[in-house]
Amino acid sequence: MRGLFVTATDTGVGKTVLSAALLAAMAAAGEPVRAFKPAVTGLDDDDEIAARGAWPPDHELLARVAGMDPDEVSPLRYGPAVSPHLAAQLAGERLDSEQLLAAAVGAGGAREREGASDGARERTVIVEGVGGLLVPLCEDYSVCDLAVALGLPVLIAARPGLGTINHTLLTLRAARRAGLEVAAVVLTPWPARSTVMERSNRETIARLGTVEVEALAPVRSPDPTALARAGERLPWRRWVVPPTDP
Repeated sequence: MRGLFVTATDTGVGKTVLSAALLAAMAAAGEPVRAFKPAVTGLDDDDEIAARGAWPPDHELLARVAGMDPDEVSPLRYGPAVSPHLAAQLAGERLDSEQLLAAAVGAGGAREREGASDGARERTVIVEGVGGLLVPLCEDYSVCDLAVALGLPVLIAARPGLGTINHTLLTLRAARRAGLEVAAVVLTPWPARSTVMERSNRETIARLGTVEVEALAPVRSPDPTALARAGERLPWRRWVVPPTDP
């Protein structure tokens, strides 16, 4: 399975914009792409709807840039703005970890035939988690468990401002203790004119976390072109395909 797993230090940090920017940049570069997010919640919540503004729900945004149907991106969709395991309980459903994993693997296993002479090209899949790593998808199965099962390199979306050092280092610690390979931390949205604190946060996370720290510029519109413009500044080719030894 080829791709990246995008998580975050918290909910509302910007991981969906990061995921969409990566997908849009890859698609613009001619890469066959797929998107997968195991669950979307808050679809009927007035506060969530107001906060999105002109932006569509997560699964619709990812579907738009990946050229997919929204239902393919997120098999589980709920109205209340709560964690997936609680949303399922409120809907009278029981989530199954094996089904979630199978759906994620299925999303990344598709191939695209570019032509008779080129053969089948594996799609690059961006799997976006829900909230942070320790959010439960089922009663006994977390976002972290899904990431471990998939074995993809992990990107951590984090805020650039106050509080991000603690949140990011804790997420890094949890990821590494679980055996995940963290490709990078991405601070988002990174302002055009960063403050002394934001620059210090970036340097401190890189130094104390011994991790690559990149930044995603603000994306003002859900337009795929705007997303691709932001995503192409990130070294996604290096993250998706680790460099080989000389």
